[in-house]
Amino acid sequence: MATLAAVAAPTLPVSIDDVRAAHDRIRASIVRTPTLISRTLSQMTGATVYLKFENLQFTAAYKERGALNTLLQLSPEACAKGVIAASAGNHAQGLAYHANRLGIPATIVMPTNTPTVKVTQTEGHGAKVVLHGDTFDAAYAHARVLEGECGFTFVHPFDDPRVIAGQGTTAIEMLQDVPDIDLMVVPIGGGGLISGVATVTRAATQEGGHPIEVVGVEAELFPSMYNRINGTTMPCAGDTLAEGIAVKEPGGITSKMVAELVDDIVLVSERSLEMAVSLLLQIEKTVVEGAGAAGLAALLQHPERFKGRTVGIVLCGGNIDTRLLANVLLRDLARSGRLARLRIRLQDQPGALYNVARIFDQERVNIIEVYHQRVFTTLPAKGLITDIECEARDRAHLDRLVAALKAAGYETSTVELA
Repeated sequence: MATLAAVAAPTLPVSIDDVRAAHDRIRASIVRTPTLISRTLSQMTGATVYLKFENLQFTAAYKERGALNTLLQLSPEACAKGVIAASAGNHAQGLAYHANRLGIPATIVMPTNTPTVKVTQTEGHGAKVVLHGDTFDAAYAHARVLEGECGFTFVHPFDDPRVIAGQGTTAIEMLQDVPDIDLMVVPIGGGGLISGVATVTRAATQEGGHPIEVVGVEAELFPSMYNRINGTTMPCAGDTLAEGIAVKEPGGITSKMVAELVDDIVLVSERSLEMAVSLLLQIEKTVVEGAGAAGLAALLQHPERFKGRTVGIVLCGGNIDTRLLANVLLRDLARSGRLARLRIRLQDQPGALYNVARIFDQERVNIIEVYHQRVFTTLPAKGLITDIECEARDRAHLDRLVAALKAAGYETSTVELA
């Protein structure tokens, strides 16, 4: 993609004037989220890292921008009839919130298996929720049927010039705050955000600024835009942490804009996404969902691609289930050696567990849980497997404990994460 056109074609459906008009239109009704340097992440990645905290919007995602820009351009007749969308995520929240604020009826069609919390949140913003079908495609098809039957205006989550222009306002603010940014790293789902961002960066370069590269990020499990642009056929399926960008088919409008304006697309693993979510919470003290952390995941997984650059990353959303967040944090502790489960073979006799516990005490490692297994084991009848979940200071501390257990004659192994 490095050979993509250096000058935006005039036939593109969104111009810099569209984005600037959108910013003037919506700026009074959205949060002007900060763009702040992360000195710690900069040291870790070798780049100068600036973060745009779109997770601080009222609905915790940038999607408000495109939804509001679209709503503010509807005719009085369209406003009276209402709007409709198919979404179980941030687009539903943003559209419902601003429609309610503007007094516009909103209907959101969601798959029947949508988590109750998302249904409740959307209804809490004043929207009517219709549950239909087992998949997003089925919900989308039903929304288009209701659009025709009821005269609603359908608001697409990404493949609409008004939505793209609204999302591009994110980049206007970033470059106003940090003009030195020379590379934008942007998550790609359907492509609305990166299309808007790239429109702004290309205009900034043409108007006499320094060149600004735009790199998109997709989860390895859902490389839909990567496939579309590069002519590949990698599968798009699986349980990704970045569910907000888990799109099987990118938009037609956005695909055209990405092909024309975006310099590169990189893919990131689930492990990199987990690490990014965890680091943002630990270092920046901010909660970011998997899709919102994709930009940082790209820097962690492909550091050579970004080293030495002044990088702007959009933390595009912060809506993550609390149990999922807890799992991500615990898995990160396990990978760093601060949390571990050790499998130890013992003889089933009095004092066996006590003697092992003494070694944990000597090494000052905290025991959290103990699991005995006498029956479902391949050991002889007098054999005993004990799993001990424990907390160490770091990997070196854990390694000293394992060495001490083995030195005392105990067969010890670590239960590893996938």
